[in-house]
Amino acid sequence: MPEEARPSWGRTIRHWARVYRAFLSIIVLAIGLLLSVLALGAYTPLANGAPFMGIDAVTDQSASNGPDYNLIFVIVGPILIIVGGYLVGAYYVARRRFEHLMLSKSKAEFLRNLPEVEDLLWDLTPADEIRYEEKKVELRIRR
Repeated sequence: MPEEARPSWGRTIRHWARVYRAFLSIIVLAIGLLLSVLALGAYTPLANGAPFMGIDAVTDQSASNGPDYNLIFVIVGPILIIVGGYLVGAYYVARRRFEHLMLSKSKAEFLRNLPEVEDLLWDLTPADEIRYEEKKVELRIRR
């Protein structure tokens, strides 16, 4: 019996990213929010608060001719908020629409929405693809 070839690392990482898409999207958004809060805490009057004074001592080393990481937080934080917000929004909108289309009991309605369901699967997980295939078998759709 021939031994099965193991998938490449890239394929394994892509599969893992699709399985945990919602979790990764929320993590990107949370990191963006954290970096933005740290940036606000460094360059606003909040810098005088207790937690920000300790954090700023570590992230801003410009007094000793070191790097000021707070400047990176100002740039990267909002970018990650935008990207994370888009990813979270796209996932949950696709999830809601997919669930609505999967509740359809009518074969004609399901066939009418088949291209939309297939487009939604790009934003969803492999488990949803399996549910889609099972629904096609249930409704006896060949495609």
